Amino acid sequence: MQNMKMSERIKILKKKMLAQKRYMSVEQALLTTDVYKKNEEKPVIIKRALALQAALEKIEIAVEPEEMIVGNRTRGVRFGVVSPESGGSWIDGELTTLPNRPQDPFQVHAKDIDDYREIIKPYWQDKSLEDILQKRYGRELAAISKVAKINQTDHSQGHICPDCLLWLEKGPAGIKEQAQRLTGGQSLTREQREFYKSVVIVMDGMQTFMLRYSILLKDTARVNGKFASSLEKMADNCENIAKRPPENFHEAVQSLWFLFVVLQMESNASSFSPGRMDRYLYSFYKNDIDNSIISADDALEIIECLWLKFNQIVYMRNEGSAKYFAGFPIGFNIAIGGLDEYGNTAENDLSYLFLKAQEDLGLPQPNLSVRLNKNTSQKLLQYAVKVVAKGSGMPQFFNDEAIIETMMNDLKIEKKDAWDYAIVGCVELTTQGNNLGWSDAAMFNMNKALELAMNHGRCLLTGKQLGPDMGGLERFSSYEELEKAFAAQIDYFLEKMIMACEEVEKGHMALLPSPFLSAVIDNCLANGVDVTAGGAKYNLSGVQIIQAANVADSMAALKQLVYDEKHVSGAEMLNALQNDFNGFEIVRTMAENKVPKYGNDIEWVDNIAAKWAHYFREKLTHYKNCRGGIYHTGMYTVSAHVPMGENVGASPDGRLAGKPLADGGMSPVYGCDKNGPTAVLQSVSRLDNVLTSNGGLLNMKFLPEFFATEEGIEKFSMFLRAFVDLKIPHIQFNVVHREDLLKAQKEPEKYSSLTVRVAGYTAYFTELDRKLQDEIIARTEYSAI
Repeated sequence: MQNMKMSERIKILKKKMLAQKRYMSVEQALLTTDVYKKNEEKPVIIKRALALQAALEKIEIAVEPEEMIVGNRTRGVRFGVVSPESGGSWIDGELTTLPNRPQDPFQVHAKDIDDYREIIKPYWQDKSLEDILQKRYGRELAAISKVAKINQTDHSQGHICPDCLLWLEKGPAGIKEQAQRLTGGQSLTREQREFYKSVVIVMDGMQTFMLRYSILLKDTARVNGKFASSLEKMADNCENIAKRPPENFHEAVQSLWFLFVVLQMESNASSFSPGRMDRYLYSFYKNDIDNSIISADDALEIIECLWLKFNQIVYMRNEGSAKYFAGFPIGFNIAIGGLDEYGNTAENDLSYLFLKAQEDLGLPQPNLSVRLNKNTSQKLLQYAVKVVAKGSGMPQFFNDEAIIETMMNDLKIEKKDAWDYAIVGCVELTTQGNNLGWSDAAMFNMNKALELAMNHGRCLLTGKQLGPDMGGLERFSSYEELEKAFAAQIDYFLEKMIMACEEVEKGHMALLPSPFLSAVIDNCLANGVDVTAGGAKYNLSGVQIIQAANVADSMAALKQLVYDEKHVSGAEMLNALQNDFNGFEIVRTMAENKVPKYGNDIEWVDNIAAKWAHYFREKLTHYKNCRGGIYHTGMYTVSAHVPMGENVGASPDGRLAGKPLADGGMSPVYGCDKNGPTAVLQSVSRLDNVLTSNGGLLNMKFLPEFFATEEGIEKFSMFLRAFVDLKIPHIQFNVVHREDLLKAQKEPEKYSSLTVRVAGYTAYFTELDRKLQDEIIARTEYSAI
């Protein structure tokens, strides 16, 4: 790999891509609106299929002459697409502020403003998922929003790993033929016939889409002599895969990219993930290498072209949601290494080529993950560490020893599916091609629930009554009484959260069936059932626990200072919190410095985090989702620890009102992990893996100098071996100097390509809101292990 260099073609394409501005796009929204107007009487699933087909046939397309992989859902790159059937009521109010908002801005053309207000908005008023949920359940959603953030309310399905192997084996032509054959069944219901018809429609649209690119590539070749041969080859590739399955590596990669483009066009959601790409592409690669069709350098150039495409799609959120999902975590997660479906170690040449592509490009997407286990080769581990040392925040690492057993025992996943697990989005765990995991169902702010338990159910920031009055700190005579009140607040909001999640699922079933996605999710085609209606083999719902570290630190402070050592009365602590520690500086100093914190290998504190996470998870197991599947928990935040912290008043650990919560999900509060990275691992290992069956996230930050020698690389490899032995599910790293981040804040134009790990994903540092930048800078940095 050391002798392989990034080609000039890739350098040119990367420069072109990064130079383009982001714009809002209403092109597909106009096509969708037109289809719905003309087909009002048709079933929703048919309208959805016809709308996607219209976009595939008519959306403006473009290619760059240097490209080796083509396709996008807009003519420009990183455009924010409006999907009116999902939601867009917020757009009208933000059309003038989108270009200048602090997080994830988009430029807006004047004509698009007119089209939105004159054509799109009038038709979709009170018809979109967002509007209907707001009308039916808006009051209830608002009432719990400070504790439980309900997601998936304004976009279609995402956070899914489609059956990429099926796609490569059949292609759109083969899937269309299968759906046409199944349509002839004698005992089909009306809904099944409509489902199969919708699949035929969207696959027909996909074939047209591929052929349109073939024609455009041929036209481009005629006027571009330098790249004519390459363009003509790609034209042939697109024509071939429209008619039959791919037969070589280049065709397979192109076909795969078309799959993900169209999944995004149908759903306009985040986190459609390719999964274990080094495994299902390997047969194409090996055949081409063995037959001298391509070289490893050729393959790398194709892969790097694909890597660039992964960075050309973003998801445009409203200003509020952008704070929770800052920096466009679109989540094209690719997992390499690990075990195969029979439990054997699985790594190959593509595993290394994917790492090489990340080393060369250093871009935020794809979200590259390495699956580790006790038998992972030292060669793969050390190369992955060397790529981490480059500072892009990738790859991140997942632990087979922690994850597989939990999937089988806790989620009842079949062994072969668990061995073959993948990751979607940031850190969410999934099986491949057969699972609607709904991993982003909700985020539950445990710290707000604790605040309400301490303050009679009232918000410390506003004084409003948000939860039931179960007493307050001035009344609780024992730590056990406090715990009882905390549990009651959790129970109250958890039940209301489940009811809200059910309403969202029903909305998706009624308004956003997804025939294209369903065609690449196992069991949907066989049974004639859309994925939103429970057609997948596995139907889960994941809820994130936010944030166990802060809960542990706060409860530890209350236990030690108020109830055990009685340095502070309950009334005095409550008064301190109500006044944001103004006038109570001594109380704050004791809370910060006298009480041990989670993340320092202090068992009794770590066990508090585990106890309350277990309590939440156990309560969750009493419910089933609308598709008949179970709810389970994750411990990750995306970037929600910043806005969720804004909603929480001062806390007993000394944290001031409105300040960020701990990053990650399993990570300590920044600056509180004083005993080094090994102590952090020991603390995190006390969080049972059933708590993170939906994904867990551990963030760490190391100085670049640590990786400057082979000895440093070896030590870091040993650290990761310890991570595996401790059965911690996930870990990721920022490798950067604090001083460089501070310079980037002052002169962002000089650091536009600087990427950092946020929370399960990588983003451009200068594109993040100032509050999130400050939180990343404040994280503890290690110079040794």
